[in-house]
Amino acid sequence: MSLLNDIPLSALHLYLTAPYPCSYLEGFEARSQVATPSLLITAPVYSELVRRGFRRSGTFTYRPRCDNCNQCVPARVVVADFQPTRSQRRSLRQHSSLRVTPHALQDKPEYFDLYRRYQEVRHRDGGMDDNDPEQYRNFLLQSHVDTVLLEFRDNDDLRMLSVVDVLEDGLSAVYTFYDPDVPHASFGTFNVLWQIDLCRQLHLPYLYLGYWIAGSRKMAYKANFQPLQGLQDGAWQRISQNARP
Repeated sequence: MSLLNDIPLSALHLYLTAPYPCSYLEGFEARSQVATPSLLITAPVYSELVRRGFRRSGTFTYRPRCDNCNQCVPARVVVADFQPTRSQRRSLRQHSSLRVTPHALQDKPEYFDLYRRYQEVRHRDGGMDDNDPEQYRNFLLQSHVDTVLLEFRDNDDLRMLSVVDVLEDGLSAVYTFYDPDVPHASFGTFNVLWQIDLCRQLHLPYLYLGYWIAGSRKMAYKANFQPLQGLQDGAWQRISQNARP
């Protein structure tokens, strides 16, 4: 469905933010192009925006538009052609006992506790280690599109939480956080594999993984899920596992 069929072209406005420190590449400045007003960004409109390289943080819909850098590449897994590697199959076996339940967006004390512990271990001093509950709610628990919250539990213990948007042509992984204190776990890998399988069950062709950044250790891992496509020069193109910026 075309964006132009849903709203007039003039109804969406795009503006550039002021420069701010990049969360992924040390010493770089970032800028974002923001789509407004949010009340006009319905689920079909958002699906089209994601195909054009946007994603969201809460009700804030944006894409990178940095002055001197283009390393943030929108990325999606081609679900029909995906085959897990040997190590990915080990992750599937390792965490196959996790019980997954979908929920509407909601706030629970155990969610924020898990989020806080994850940020302190995985993103300390990385620009995302803010333990402000209000910022957490604005980031993850607000949405103007079709969104589901997924609980992953080991018996009654909450091990992982994912926020996922449902698009016309796929799922969009908004954010995932997990228990950082379980030794030898591979929750992050298992989560992506689980979402790929959910796409298959829903007959959706793509899993959108946000931005692939080859120069960032935290973001380069996405190339491990092949075949991976990136939106480059206005077209979705194959990203190889050994690609470099």
